[in-house]
Amino acid sequence: MRMNTIPGLDPNAPRDKAATDLPVLNPVSKTAGETWKLPTIEGVPRLVIPTWMVAFAFIAFAVSIGGAQAQTGNSAVSFWTVFPQWLPFIMKGFVFNLVISFFAMFLGTTMGMVMGLAQISLHAPVRKTAWFVMQFFRNSPWLVLLFTFMLLLPYRVKIGGVEYDIPDWTKAAFALSLPIMANIAEIVRGAVQSLPLGQWESAESLAFNRRQTLWMIILPQCFKRMIPPWMNWYAILTMATPLCSILGVQEMMKSTREALNALGDKPELVAPFYTFVLLVFFIYIYPISRLTIRLERKYAVKI
Repeated sequence: MRMNTIPGLDPNAPRDKAATDLPVLNPVSKTAGETWKLPTIEGVPRLVIPTWMVAFAFIAFAVSIGGAQAQTGNSAVSFWTVFPQWLPFIMKGFVFNLVISFFAMFLGTTMGMVMGLAQISLHAPVRKTAWFVMQFFRNSPWLVLLFTFMLLLPYRVKIGGVEYDIPDWTKAAFALSLPIMANIAEIVRGAVQSLPLGQWESAESLAFNRRQTLWMIILPQCFKRMIPPWMNWYAILTMATPLCSILGVQEMMKSTREALNALGDKPELVAPFYTFVLLVFFIYIYPISRLTIRLERKYAVKI
């Protein structure tokens, strides 16, 4: 009795290339309806600043100065006569932007590490509480948090019979540290859970307890993965610090507004002054953005 054979698999059939080679699956081409996705770092939206924006920022500043000079003409009050006088005052405000960003990032990172580790706790109440706090502050508008904590926190505290004033910038930094805490917590949780389960099993076979495994084996491997998204969030935080000017915190935007108010009715100076603020933030943020992309490629997980 002769059995039917599948074409191409008959042992008596001549073996040609077409019959013996396995089919090759070509890469799936992008369809016309596919939407463009934002680049991310470990699931976190990545701050991408194209190179052409560098030239655009400088050109915008030059054009704003040219427009101001054209409107003032030969007037004694021109951009080049008043701007150098107010430049130290404006840059002093930018220093407070950096102080707020450093302080908020430090608090946010410290609390975020704790909240991130709490989300992988073996105790359900701790894990659920940390998840709720993280979700609440991660999805709260930053400006609303600023208004809430600037008004709720006291302006003066009394410790040991001595009264101490609380600067506005410290309350603003604390308010901004809360959404940073929530996002850093998610970065920590994701980095820990991204490691293979075999890491925990191998540590358990070597008689490591959970605390030793976490601090001596798991977290050291996570730090490199957490650096790029951490830097990404610092850049986003720094760009958000001008929001503090709405509540009267003395920083670069408020200093610029005060300088323009002191100059009187000079609308032609508004564009170059605020474009300079944009340029300063751009010069500070752009290297961080490029370094973040470089570290992302360096520490990318090879699959």
